[in-house]
Amino acid sequence: MAKRENDSFSIEDLMKTFIKQNNLSKGMQKIKVEETWAKMMGPGVATHTTSVKLHNKTLIIQLKSSVLREELSYGKDKIIKMMNEEMGDKLINKIMLV
Repeated sequence: MAKRENDSFSIEDLMKTFIKQNNLSKGMQKIKVEETWAKMMGPGVATHTTSVKLHNKTLIIQLKSSVLREELSYGKDKIIKMMNEEMGDKLINKIMLV
């Protein structure tokens, strides 16, 4: 019977390795962007959001409310900064509110 090695790894390290080896980082970023949007904007904005997509460093937000779209357009730079800080990486350069 082979002797077991006593190396221990954290689940976080194992997940990062798995994601990297299976080339899943873009999909994980998309999920993280959606979760971060809901967290940062709160339930009021999240209920009026129909889709959140990340495409070539552009965050595309589809909203039901034209009034909300106009209000959020004034704070695009702040939203970009907050989202990038929350995700820990500069994934977003531009926001499109549609």
